[in-house]
Amino acid sequence: MVEKMMARSVRLLFAGTVAAMGMAGNAAAQDAPDSIQRVEITGSSIKRATAETASPVQVVSREELMRSGKGTVAEYLQTLAVDGAGSLPTGFGNGFAAGSTAISLRGLGATSTLVLLNGRRMAPFARADDGQKSFTDLSTVPMQIVERIEILKDGASSTYGADAIAGVVNIILRRDFTGLEIKGDTGWSRYDDGKQNKASVTYGQGNLDEDKYNWVVNAEYFQSDSIANKDRSRRREHIGAGDLRSYGFPVGTQFAGGYISGTNSASPGPAGAVRDPVTTNYLGLPGCASLSETTNQAGANGGCLYHVNQWRDMQPEIESINLYSKGTFQINDSTQAYIELGYSKRDTSFTMVPPSLTPTVAFPPNAANPQGFINYGNANLMAASHPQNPFGAPARIRYLAADIGPSVRNANNEFRRFVAGIKGSAMGWDWETGYTYSDSQLELVYTNMLNMNVMRAALSDPTSQYFPYYIGAQAGRNPASLYAAMVVNAMSNSKSSLSVIDFKASRELFALPGGNMGLAFGAEHRREKLSNPSLSGSENGSINSNYVAAFGDSKVSAVYAEILAPVLKGLELSAAVRYDKYDNFNSTTPKAGIKWTPMKSFALRGTYTEGFRAPGAAEGSSKSQSTGNSTVRDPIRCPGGAPAAGGATSTDCGLSVSAVKVGDEKLQPETSKGVTLGMVWDPFDGTSVALDGWKIKRSNEINPMPYNEAAALPTAIRSDNNLIVNGQVIPNSGTLIMTQAPYRNSSFTEVSGVDLDVRQRLRLGDYGRLVLGVVVSHTASWKRQESATTSYQFAGTHGNCDTSNCAGTPKNKVNASASWDIGALNVSGNINWRDKMKNILFEGNVCASTLANGQPGTTDCEIASFTTLDLSTRYAVNKQLTLFASVNNVLDKVAPLDPLTYGGLSYNPMDASGAVGRYFKFGASYKFF
Repeated sequence: MVEKMMARSVRLLFAGTVAAMGMAGNAAAQDAPDSIQRVEITGSSIKRATAETASPVQVVSREELMRSGKGTVAEYLQTLAVDGAGSLPTGFGNGFAAGSTAISLRGLGATSTLVLLNGRRMAPFARADDGQKSFTDLSTVPMQIVERIEILKDGASSTYGADAIAGVVNIILRRDFTGLEIKGDTGWSRYDDGKQNKASVTYGQGNLDEDKYNWVVNAEYFQSDSIANKDRSRRREHIGAGDLRSYGFPVGTQFAGGYISGTNSASPGPAGAVRDPVTTNYLGLPGCASLSETTNQAGANGGCLYHVNQWRDMQPEIESINLYSKGTFQINDSTQAYIELGYSKRDTSFTMVPPSLTPTVAFPPNAANPQGFINYGNANLMAASHPQNPFGAPARIRYLAADIGPSVRNANNEFRRFVAGIKGSAMGWDWETGYTYSDSQLELVYTNMLNMNVMRAALSDPTSQYFPYYIGAQAGRNPASLYAAMVVNAMSNSKSSLSVIDFKASRELFALPGGNMGLAFGAEHRREKLSNPSLSGSENGSINSNYVAAFGDSKVSAVYAEILAPVLKGLELSAAVRYDKYDNFNSTTPKAGIKWTPMKSFALRGTYTEGFRAPGAAEGSSKSQSTGNSTVRDPIRCPGGAPAAGGATSTDCGLSVSAVKVGDEKLQPETSKGVTLGMVWDPFDGTSVALDGWKIKRSNEINPMPYNEAAALPTAIRSDNNLIVNGQVIPNSGTLIMTQAPYRNSSFTEVSGVDLDVRQRLRLGDYGRLVLGVVVSHTASWKRQESATTSYQFAGTHGNCDTSNCAGTPKNKVNASASWDIGALNVSGNINWRDKMKNILFEGNVCASTLANGQPGTTDCEIASFTTLDLSTRYAVNKQLTLFASVNNVLDKVAPLDPLTYGGLSYNPMDASGAVGRYFKFGASYKFF
């Protein structure tokens, strides 16, 4: 019997196939009579007909992914409405985990989103995001071999264990391909840069029914050129610009340096400045015009003003290769064995700025330095006899070593994965067992770093063989031997590994009024190890970098069970529970679901979940330490949002501050409770509507102290340029440099919202088929409760800026799609929209960015909304050859000005396509057989 499309849509939506326009290509197949096949859906261990799930799951089909025009899986996933703050884009090269990519469901961070490959975990990236959060690097996943992506927008710790608080992203690769197919594409921006090239070959042979085996092999190569910020700042309005004075901003923004801001206060610049030991005023050295590309030196006050876009990249240079193979063997009618092999190598290169000679660096306390930090800025680095010292006494300096050149951050990551398993059926049970091993080996090489001991001797010790080190315009007088000794490459080799043994089984039990009761149970044991040493030389402050390291070794054993009870016709109950035993704690996490289908065209669904996240190696070990940066308003020098009297400037109202974080074995796991309640309705033939409300409360959170609170600590490290009011020096009121933000189990975060998904399928007769869709994600509240008296509401604001790249939390995000098929031609379009945000750090706070005249830095103190249109087309020339093309950001919309984020130069990282500009791709695929 042929189902009506309306009823069938309900069934598909309950399977999570909230797939977008990509389903249009399968419309003809959907008109055939259905043979109900029981399958396993992400979030459950019970095989079931696709009608039988209560959790909201979004499925991205292979066709939808390929038609997007995106270059990687991560790039596509980060356009989805469900992705939020805390995701890691490719362009975040100044972050801890530069070279990686990640997704953050519900904006709860990549560490609360569990990523699976073919239903199994992968080893995390070998360096924690923000120096704290362990996550799975999406860059290791090959794009061309993806079959589909299932996104469970619901907690799933009862099935998968830790980390599945916000949801699960399960990337499922092709396993039954036969033939030989090659594919290639190339792309470039409207500025003829950012060129990308991709090539892949996929080969598969064997039919499981006839040959009793199938083997699939895929190889994929990807290459992407870097884009420099200055390649946009000169021709795309504010994009990539560090100098925002033309928009009314003051000199001292976060991407500017080299200016002298007052008595005893100066920023390092490429010409250098020397402090008068008597007056404490800085004197700029000559030669700025030949060193800084900033021609307008107004406001430098005798310094040498520069902006980071003179050197820093917007997008890194990338070269990667992905290899994947899977073999499936039919041992007998009821038993099947399989093996998976995966290898990924991804090399990224990101150009930063030259090093400063006067950083403040933090490291573990030692006998020589029990404080655990060195403030080179407060040291008299320049000897009295140095030829460039005009004062005849040891003096402080400020200098950005442009003579050395920009530092380049190279992150070379290798990922390996091996899976072997066997599955079958016996005595009414479907069972599966397997072994998984994966590891991530990360080599970091930071070029043009400083050996601080040599640098110090070359400036301040006349007996040193390297004295004098000439800076600024006179640097050409330095011998090569000085640079050979002073300039170093800092390196770190890290490794994370994951080993898992698992078993699960499921079966139907007895008949209930609505159908057969289902049961599943399983067990797993896994071991996770991490060795992430810091960059060489950072362990004692002898290079210009903070110490960032994490070490851990944990074992986890778990058992779980699940039942599915169709207690009445149209009414189904489900429940699951899992017990996890760690080395120093245990966790029990339940889940319950209900689905009521009073009629074929309408259904209600809901779930209750509990979850947890164990402290990661960077958080739960005293051997782990990191130092992060975030933009804050100094509560001492900028109270109430206005510079304090006595020497403060507007820079103090939005400066980048470092905070030291040390792991603590006493930390307890985070816990969570979540609920979803929704409905699926097919009001008309070809129309389907899904509406789901959701709420997640994550308690006992592992967070560093908020930076705005850490900035107010009396132990914060400050410069000695104290405020002077009415002739009185205010102690400990100098420019904020560094503070401490210890990890703690703070109170809770509670987020809630609504997801809407609407689909319309239209048959146009001789004009083909049209599929329309819109997905809306609304975040009603994103509240962090730090204590009984302190809470922060981030929904609709630019917060939380303590997380990743300070992208913000817009209340609404929309993905709209259309796909038209006529004959061998397909034309598709996607509109991506994000809501405006208040340019404040949290609700009720003052405007985070102000102009030189004190007015809000953006219209109405908001970051404007942003919309892009992407178009793609493909044409099947014949059964073998297919041509395709795409244009991202067709209208070439410019990303709105964002002066607060540190994830991009004057644009929000969520709006990266508006920074790059219109982007073209062309390609072809050919299937030989």
